[in-house]
Formats: sequence, structure tokens, C-alpha cells
Amino acid sequence: MKADLKAAYAASKNIYDDTLTQSKWWSKLYISFFWGGVNDWGIADQVLAAIPPNFSGHLLDVPVGTGVFTVAKYSQLPDASVTCLDYSEDMLAQARHRFARAGLDHVVFVQGDVGSLPFADASFDIVLSMNGFHAFPDKKAAFQETTRVLKKGGTFCGCLYIKNEMNRTDFVVNRILAPKGWFTPPFHTLQELKTELNQFYSQVDVNNEKAMAYFNCIK
Repeated sequence: MKADLKAAYAASKNIYDDTLTQSKWWSKLYISFFWGGVNDWGIADQVLAAIPPNFSGHLLDVPVGTGVFTVAKYSQLPDASVTCLDYSEDMLAQARHRFARAGLDHVVFVQGDVGSLPFADASFDIVLSMNGFHAFPDKKAAFQETTRVLKKGGTFCGCLYIKNEMNRTDFVVNRILAPKGWFTPPFHTLQELKTELNQFYSQVDVNNEKAMAYFNCIK
């Protein structure tokens, strides 16, 4: 399953950014019809607002993807130590290239598995996970590991697809995105996500825009 996931993202590397950012006419139609016109940039802004403007601690970004939504934010945090992890070498290569062009020298890249993070307990002040959990094969392990490496009082923030909010979104996920390997079941409902997060965090704030949920939690 992990090999399928890696292959799927290698195959989609040339359309990934265009799809999420709606920068092409076809991606606008796709997001409008299947995702109800959800604004991924707006959701990204909501998620990244959890990172203080003067943040100077340790941040884990998993999965970093191509870095399209985070490069501007990281450019504003020169005193932070940012670790970007992804299972896909292709995604890491794109993120590395994008951050290098932006002149970022406080970011390191790690190829790895969110289900078995290569970091000590309580290593990070913030763990960020944008558009990751709906792709992770072992979601329980991913929740446990992201919690484990987060310091007490630290912030866990991110966004993911949730089921049962839009029929057309569920259709494209179950009939196309999951079979292609881009998404991996099982998926959470909004209430299931809240229940899951409340097992690990003392403060949980979860919102959604159609079939995309975004969250900000304190350990």
C-alpha cells in the first residue's frame, strides 16, 4: 500500500499544485463540481494562522507535499527550525526546489513515514499536517506519532478530507482518488475526527468548509 501511495504521488507531481491552487481552467472546474468550490488557499490561511508570526521554535511539517501553501509562511519565520517530512521523494524534491528558490536556509528535509517518525519524544513545538491524513495508510499510527513528537503545550494543526459532507466529493474520492492511490481509506466523518483528536489533545478546535476539515489542537 505504501508503494502504491509513493507511485501515485510520483505520477501526479506535475498536476498536484495546479489542482489544489486552482491555477488552471480544468482545476477550477474540478474543484467547483466535485468539491463545491472549496477555497484551499483560505483553508491554508486558517491552518497557518496557528503558527505565531514571531515563531522561533521547532516545527515539523508532515507531509510537506510540494510546499506550495507553506513557502510564504516559512519565509516569514527566519528564526524557526523547520523539518519537512514526506514519504514521497518526488514531493520532497519539489518542496526542496521551491524553498531553495525562496532562499530558505532554516528548513531541512527528511524522507520518512509518519507512522514511524524518526524523532525523539517531545521534539517539536508545532506539528503541521496539511492534506495528509486522508492519504496516510495507518491513520491511528499517524495520530499517535504526531502526538508523541509534540511537546506538552505544543500545537497540532492541519486539514484533511472528511466523508459524508458532500456526495459528489465522496464519489470522486471513492471512485477515483482512492483507487488511484492518492487517498487511502478509511476516512473520518467530522464527528469521528473530533473524537479522535480529543483522545490526544487537551484543547481541540475543528471546523470544516464542505468536505475539508481544518483543526487547531493543544497538547
